[in-house]
Amino acid sequence: MRSKWFILAAMFAAVWFALDISGSVDEFIRETKGEGGDPSSRSSSRQAFGLQSGTALDNDLETRIREEAKRTYIAPIDAKVDRVWKAIPGYNGLEVDIEQSLKLASMQPMQDPLPIVTREIPPNISLDDLGAHPIYKGNPKKPMAALMINVAWGDEFLPGMLETLRKENVHATFFFDGSWLSTHLETAKQIGAQGHELSNHAYSHKNMSRLSAAQARSEIAKTETLLKDKLGVSNRWFAPPSGDYDQETVRIAAEQGLKTVLWTLDTVDWTNPGGAVIVRKIGTRVEPGSLILMHPTKSSSDALEGMIRAIRAKNLKLGTVSEVLSSDRVDGPEK
Repeated sequence: MRSKWFILAAMFAAVWFALDISGSVDEFIRETKGEGGDPSSRSSSRQAFGLQSGTALDNDLETRIREEAKRTYIAPIDAKVDRVWKAIPGYNGLEVDIEQSLKLASMQPMQDPLPIVTREIPPNISLDDLGAHPIYKGNPKKPMAALMINVAWGDEFLPGMLETLRKENVHATFFFDGSWLSTHLETAKQIGAQGHELSNHAYSHKNMSRLSAAQARSEIAKTETLLKDKLGVSNRWFAPPSGDYDQETVRIAAEQGLKTVLWTLDTVDWTNPGGAVIVRKIGTRVEPGSLILMHPTKSSSDALEGMIRAIRAKNLKLGTVSEVLSSDRVDGPEK
């Protein structure tokens, strides 16, 4: 009989305790879900469930987060000048933000896996720190590639190429010859309106290394003026016609705030190799950081969709030249 009374008393106490703390439970649930509540009562509700700073639970969370930080840390890569590839941009590292991760985990202590907050770590040496050097590729650790479309003649195949880019949700970088641009401003505006990057391909497609400094400066400046005044573009890149340049060319472009960009892979589409040949070449040779040169030709128009799919099959994202040459990290490959 005594044991029965003891059991009944214990049950009554449990019910009373549950009713007494129900307000704290509700408050804690509201806080966890971000549904408001009295901010002044948050610390007391956390303390009611053992979540105040310095508890065994907090210590365990911090230990687990620090272990995750050690396991997942990725060091940044500095930009450098390579003997073959010239200027190569850096690549941001990645680290766990321990303070923010602990704060988030403490508010949601039952989550598994842990809610981890990360932040990028910029390199100590950036592309801008390297001085005036040509660029042929992005960082080989960055899983991206870019399509460079140099436009100096005609527009017959541009509509089809733009439709393919739109359908595949790809943004390319178009380098405009100034003399072409001056007579195709509306076309260029349409290209820019579709999210593509617009850049400088000199003015009259001359070999830059054969020009005087004054002539080279004029070739770049005239096209830059069109980009800024007629298209409202703030440009960073210069692609020398035919890939012809010397160090003076690079220096003159740098004077105008531009970096000289060449290419990693050339479709050689002006020789009319056929779309299948280009797709096979790009699919075989493309790698992280590749800058792929093409023109608005029939071969490249025929190859474009296959090229995009071949690049994605290598688990690479496609972006503009600016995106590929930035040190920003890429979340993951396109599917």
